[in-house]
Amino acid sequence: MSERESMPCDVVIIGGGVAGLAAAIRLKQLNEDLEIVVLEKGSEIGAHVLSGAVVDPKALDELLPEWRTMDCPMAQTPVTDNWHWVMSKTGKWDMPHLLMPPFMSNDGNYTGSLGNLSRWLAEQAEELGVMVFPGFPASEVLFDDSGAVAGVLTQDMGIAEDDSHKPDYQPGMEILAKYTLFAEGVRGNLTKKMKARFDLEADCQPQIYGLGVKELWDVDPAKHVPGRVIHTQGWPLSESHSWGGGFIYHQADGQVALGFVTALDYENPYVSPYQEFQRWKHHPEIAELLEGGKRVAYGARAINEGGWQSVPKLAFPGGALIGCAAGFVNVPRIKGSHTAMKSGMLAAESVAAAIAAGHEKTELAEYDAAVRSSWIAEELKKVQNAQPAVAKYGADIGTVLAGIDMWMRTLKIGLPISMKHEPDYTHLQRADLYKPIDYPKPDGVLSFDRLTNVAFSYTNHAENQPVHLKVCDMDLQRRSELEVFAGPSTRYCPAGVYEWVLEDGKEPVFVINSQNCVHCKTCDIKDPNQNIEWVTPEGGGGPNYPNM
Repeated sequence: MSERESMPCDVVIIGGGVAGLAAAIRLKQLNEDLEIVVLEKGSEIGAHVLSGAVVDPKALDELLPEWRTMDCPMAQTPVTDNWHWVMSKTGKWDMPHLLMPPFMSNDGNYTGSLGNLSRWLAEQAEELGVMVFPGFPASEVLFDDSGAVAGVLTQDMGIAEDDSHKPDYQPGMEILAKYTLFAEGVRGNLTKKMKARFDLEADCQPQIYGLGVKELWDVDPAKHVPGRVIHTQGWPLSESHSWGGGFIYHQADGQVALGFVTALDYENPYVSPYQEFQRWKHHPEIAELLEGGKRVAYGARAINEGGWQSVPKLAFPGGALIGCAAGFVNVPRIKGSHTAMKSGMLAAESVAAAIAAGHEKTELAEYDAAVRSSWIAEELKKVQNAQPAVAKYGADIGTVLAGIDMWMRTLKIGLPISMKHEPDYTHLQRADLYKPIDYPKPDGVLSFDRLTNVAFSYTNHAENQPVHLKVCDMDLQRRSELEVFAGPSTRYCPAGVYEWVLEDGKEPVFVINSQNCVHCKTCDIKDPNQNIEWVTPEGGGGPNYPNM
């Protein structure tokens, strides 16, 4: 066996998304002599980044004020007009802008690929001397004798499915740091461990999630309106008493990003978020836009929806949570990149000050306090009851109540209450209470089966490696997930990873097609027994999203 190598640095950042890269850039702006390492599990920066996206440039303006003139891809397409459709099965009506608070406007925002923005930010970071290492997942957290975070261990390479060493085996490296920033994104496996170890969620509501499923289309140039932004609610989720909505963003180069978010607190185990998205595309308004077009990419990921009351304690000895690892998404605005970046910048400022004072592996209480007094808190507090209002009272009444609450908070007369959450998996009901949903078969033109679409995520995992989707108790999976809930994993997964093989006279077999996994983390969130754990696969594995 090879001995592990160690690499000391000042700060190691886990995750090469916009939060982690904003933190790295800000650290170098404050002290160019700091040694900063960014570890990214994807094959390249941006490979695992997926969002709509419409970006509020507020944080970018603070971080790199000249970004619009620096060949930043996000500057290509300013938002030009904004629509909100409430949909029935065959029609829609436009929600007037006057009904929504001013902060819901997209004036001054930009639409484009968050993956490409991440790639551009990585270039800026590297020019400042940040060491960016794609293809290196952090698999374990290292601690010193006092229990403080001391860095991370990167994933071993060349491990076979039976845990033996293949000929190309390489042990992971110890990255030792004065401070470690966790920017893993939604439901990161190391972030989960930090929350448990340091009891970071003791004084907040549980985080809750939605599943976003997205396609990128080349559309007929005559139908393309650069900068047009459309959000939808209502049908088809109204038919299963679930909630969520769609988005249609006209972006650069004649492309339209469209997708669908389903809140993962749905009760009916027969709901398939993927198939709801495919059905949504057949709405006359959307089908007309896509007619004559071509799907060119596909992907999916979970989204934080807990809001301000679900933000955990952010700092602990030697480390801190930033970005979607902490959960700063503004659900009504469907935006989180600006708040994620700002959190990374605030963490960087706290770390730089601590190191300048000669400290290391301390608890960055100043960072936690800075977030709670920043415009992140101001923005999220305005919408803190929007998601739970819709979840509790339904899409129609809940939307009205959410709007009233947002207006009252905007006018500084908001009610002094903060609605509560329950974990998404607790909402799932027994299958015998529902009838199976008869989803239409995909037509191969507007709608597609999951495996065909997964090919457009360019997902790849090294062969003969340990399965990175861990079932803790297979007997429980059969007795409960299958026999009580009718196997919802076969429907909630947007990549066809899970299937139950049923043969007469034999025990049901739970098949895990882990090579299909797009790392959305939905199974880790929605399994009714919390019996599936997502962990990092070998470096570079997973989707390779282009322009997403």
